[in-house]
Amino acid sequence: MKIKFFFSVFFSFILIAALAGNENSSDTSKTTSEIISNNSITHQAEKFNPGEFMIEHITDSHEWHIITIGHTHISIPLPIILYSKYSGLHIFMSSKFHHGEAEYKNFYFAKEGPHKGKIVEKLADGQEYLPIDLSITKVVFSLFLSCVFIVWLFVSIARKYQKNPYHAPSGLQSALEPMILFVRDDIARAAIGEKKYEKFLPYLLTIFFFIWFNNMLGLVPIFPGGANVTGNIAVTMVMAVFTFVITTINANKHYWQEIYNAPGVPWWLKFPIPLMPFIELMGMFTKPIVLMVRLFANITAGHLIILAFVSLIFIFAEIHPLLGYGISILSAAFSIFMGLLELLVALIQAYVFTLLSAIYFSMATAEHNEHH
Repeated sequence: MKIKFFFSVFFSFILIAALAGNENSSDTSKTTSEIISNNSITHQAEKFNPGEFMIEHITDSHEWHIITIGHTHISIPLPIILYSKYSGLHIFMSSKFHHGEAEYKNFYFAKEGPHKGKIVEKLADGQEYLPIDLSITKVVFSLFLSCVFIVWLFVSIARKYQKNPYHAPSGLQSALEPMILFVRDDIARAAIGEKKYEKFLPYLLTIFFFIWFNNMLGLVPIFPGGANVTGNIAVTMVMAVFTFVITTINANKHYWQEIYNAPGVPWWLKFPIPLMPFIELMGMFTKPIVLMVRLFANITAGHLIILAFVSLIFIFAEIHPLLGYGISILSAAFSIFMGLLELLVALIQAYVFTLLSAIYFSMATAEHNEHH
């Protein structure tokens, strides 16, 4: 099976999601190891804030934190790309900000106000100006890594099929072939139909493996994992927009007739107040919104539950150190259980998003006799 379609589709993901992913970026470079280290040293001086702790872990950042040793933060700096109508284009590395504590060329991370957590520019009159931020954040960098890896993986497998078309699959071929056949036979062919499924199969395969891989990568707590790509609503929005555009472009006249003049619906629901057409038209937009929110909410909820269990250790430790040690055993056990459960959720969410996309394509391309 040819997998060259991954090139064009993935490059589209990179270009659009790289821009969209920056919408939720903020200076949240702390990781679990940093929070644990800081709280073990200063838990008496500063009260632990579980809400802030969890939010910092699921939002984006402009650097990739690796580990904290004492008061030394080891992280991978990422490119900062800013355009200001006052000072022009600026490109530099995030290390210039010294983990968000320093100012560079009048740019700094806002500590309060409406732009809190974002990079702002200090103007001559003291006002803060929000420049256009096209930086390569942690989520965008992880998206690049995952796209490059998946393209390399499937192109390598495709070349092996071309060189040995009549040999039994081996290695990664044998591992991924059942999943490819599953998407083809149990999702695309079953939902869209024998005649039309091949047209949409490249996109469905791409979206399935993209979501699944990034879901799994988000469960890895160390570099290059832990970026929470599919837990970023900007990324899920881009994927939902792809499904919406493909559905709309390929829709036939019967699909539009069902929206504007559905047969079998009483005339008084269409005229003089077009109630049913309005409901059907709204349904066109709510479907991709459901796709976007479902994936974002499920992945984010899994991360938050694990972080909540970790937060219990510090909450009880502030009451008494022995309580912290005691609850740590229970928290670790539940965190491991949730981690194993998220492995299943990672696959289920990729399946659900792909299946719903296939169903939308089927509804848009079904002939009149297929509707009835």
